[in-house]
Amino acid sequence: MNNSKKKRVFEILQIGRSDDTASKAFDYLLVLVIVINILVMILETFESFSGYRSVFAIIEICCIIFFSIEYTLRIWTSDLLYPEETKGRAAWRFMTSYDGIVDLFTIVPLFFLSGFVAFRMLRVVRIFHLFRLNTNYDSFHVITSVIKQKKNQILSSLFILFVLMLGASLCMYSVEHEAQPEVFDNAFSGLWWSLSTILTIGYGDMYPVTLLGRVIAIFIAILGVGVVAIPTGIISAGFVEQYNRMQREAIKSKGTVALNAEPGSALIGLDTIGLLREFGISPLVIIRDGSVIIPTDDIRIVEGDTLVYYEDEFGRTL
Repeated sequence: MNNSKKKRVFEILQIGRSDDTASKAFDYLLVLVIVINILVMILETFESFSGYRSVFAIIEICCIIFFSIEYTLRIWTSDLLYPEETKGRAAWRFMTSYDGIVDLFTIVPLFFLSGFVAFRMLRVVRIFHLFRLNTNYDSFHVITSVIKQKKNQILSSLFILFVLMLGASLCMYSVEHEAQPEVFDNAFSGLWWSLSTILTIGYGDMYPVTLLGRVIAIFIAILGVGVVAIPTGIISAGFVEQYNRMQREAIKSKGTVALNAEPGSALIGLDTIGLLREFGISPLVIIRDGSVIIPTDDIRIVEGDTLVYYEDEFGRTL
C-alpha cells in the first residue's frame, strides 16, 4: 500500500505528464506559486508597497514551505526516479542534480530571512524553477542539444572574444591613462570599456578623448561586431539544424520501429546508456505526450513514452 502511494506521489511530482490530471494540476500550482513568489520579490522593491512588507513576508514563508514539502517528497521518491540505485544513493543523486540544487537553494532563505544579503539573493534562484517546467518539451531540449553539440565552436569563439577584449583594454589603458587617469586608472578600467564597446552596450561612463584612442575605439567597435556575430551565428545555425533533424526524424516511418513503454515495462527508468546496454536500442526520438524529444544522457524513460529507432532488414538496430 505504501509503495503504491509512493508511486502515485512520484507520478504527480513528475513534470509534463499531460495525461495525468493530478500531475497537470500540480504543474499549474507550481507555476502559480513561482509567479506569486517572483511578483512578491518585485513588489518588495517599491517604497509605495513598504506597508505590505509583513504580508509579503507571510506569502514568502508560505511559498518556501511549499517548496520545502516538494523538495522532501522528491527526495522520498528519488528511488523511483533512479531505480538502479539504492535509496541512499538515489537520494544523494537527486540532491546533487540540477533540480535538487535549485530546490535546495530555493528553501535556504527561509532560515536567513533577515540574514546576509547573499542568502537573500538566493531567492532569485526560484526563477530557475521555470526551466524545470520546460525540461520535458522540445524547445528546452533543442537549446541544450545545440549547446552540447556546438560547445567546442562556442568556446573557441568566446576565447577569440576574450582575447580581443583583453588586447583592447590594454591598448586603451596605455593610450588614455595619461590623458584621463581618473577614468582609466588601471587595466581593469580598460577591460570594462572594451566589454561595453565590443558588446555594443555603450554605457557612456568611459570614452576616449585622445585622437589615437578614438581611432583605436573605431577599429575595436568594428571588430567587435564581427566577433560577437560568430557565437550568435553558430547557435542560430545549430537551432536550424536541430529543428530540421527533429522534423525529419519525426516523419520518417520506413525502417523505423516504435516501442511503447507500457506499465511495468523494463524500459521505464532507463537512460540512453541503459537502453543501449540492456536492450541494444539507441532511440532517434522519444515521443512523450505528443511532444518529440531528442534523447540526451539525462533523459529517462517514463511510462507512456514511445521510443522510435531504426532497424535494418535483418532486424538489427542502427
